[in-house]
Amino acid sequence: MWMDSDVKEEWLNVGETMGSKVHLSRDPDGQPYLTQTEMKAVAGIIVRRHFVSHIDSEMLCAIAELESGRQPLATQYNKKSKDCMKGIMQISPKTVEWLVRDLSYQTYEVDGNSKLLYKPFVNVYLGAAYLKWLSNFELIERSEEFMVRAYKGGTKKATHKSTLKYWQKYLSVKETLPTRKVFEVALVPNAPSASATAVSPRKGANPAKITWDSRTSPEDMEEMWNNANVSKEWTKSGEKRGKVRLSHDTEKRPYLSRTEQRAVAEIILAKHFSTRVVKPTVLCAIAEIVSMRFVNGVGQRTGLMGIDYPTARWLFKDLGYKSYIVQSVEDLTNPFVSMYFGAAYMAWLSEYEGRERSPQFVVEAYISGPQNVNLQETGPLWLKFEEALSHYEDRKKEQNSCPILRNHLGFRNQKTVHFAPDPYLSYWCFRVMSCD
Repeated sequence: MWMDSDVKEEWLNVGETMGSKVHLSRDPDGQPYLTQTEMKAVAGIIVRRHFVSHIDSEMLCAIAELESGRQPLATQYNKKSKDCMKGIMQISPKTVEWLVRDLSYQTYEVDGNSKLLYKPFVNVYLGAAYLKWLSNFELIERSEEFMVRAYKGGTKKATHKSTLKYWQKYLSVKETLPTRKVFEVALVPNAPSASATAVSPRKGANPAKITWDSRTSPEDMEEMWNNANVSKEWTKSGEKRGKVRLSHDTEKRPYLSRTEQRAVAEIILAKHFSTRVVKPTVLCAIAEIVSMRFVNGVGQRTGLMGIDYPTARWLFKDLGYKSYIVQSVEDLTNPFVSMYFGAAYMAWLSEYEGRERSPQFVVEAYISGPQNVNLQETGPLWLKFEEALSHYEDRKKEQNSCPILRNHLGFRNQKTVHFAPDPYLSYWCFRVMSCD
């Protein structure tokens, strides 16, 4: 908090001193509250630490204003749910228990102690976690309006007239918040909508604080160094073993180069999917769409492959994909972990509901959810995938023959069948499985 220039100035102006206890402001009734400057700082810190590109800090500030007036000790009893809403974000102990137990938001150890919900950072962190879950409710990308109204009335009331007034108040409150510093967003270089002004720490003056070595295991780092293309790229940019920097854009968001991303895909498939194959280029193209190669993900998508924690945990526990342990949301910011569970999810989708699925179905189901695929109406999504794929492979070389992901648990004697070129199958061919 002291490192925030606005907070520091505000605190010094009222006589607070660094190293001593900082007093909370009090309203006329003696109730403690956070100033707008303090609230903005808390929300910004929580977002930067845990929800980069997933949650807007202004959303947290506006909801805190509406729910509690920024009062950390605020409580409210909900007669219908019989829950006692607590803290700045007015979150219930039942919701917290679910977030911690089922979604593994365990950065702050609540351990059944609901009094900890009165701590601003704990409360805002858990409120943000709930909003992130709402942002991808039922595997559908949700609007800001849906998230805010669902936060107030639950998912069933997100479009009900009873939450409309809350949404209107929310919009009004956002207009009164302290103006945020505005950065020119520069996306990944060479991505479909990228800006040429993105800054890589390998070329800039300031070294990146987040490194490859801090995100991945020594074994995976050794595999990366053994990749000729990666080794060449890292050596050329002056990287050293144990201190390999991740590239960052102008908002200091870490991302992978296409060379790095392809190497991760190749390593994961070679080590863990020898009998369930999808081309590395296909995984890379998916990552290009869902995360634009950002290590932390984009929007509500977590990590490189955009896999959320519940899906990864289900693949781990129920389907036996246990080469990587996933115990928290943060684990999915490891590129290898995200790529592994992304490939596993594609394996499952390839035989969704016990039927052999087409390449287009698998791709579109991965991006928008299997229940939302309409092969007659989602052509643009497939074309977007083809465009992303073109960054990774030669269309002419791959036109007539290429392997597609096939999950053949329980099947043997696989044989490859090649299909004639087709506008929608230009990169693919099926692996057909047959039982003995």
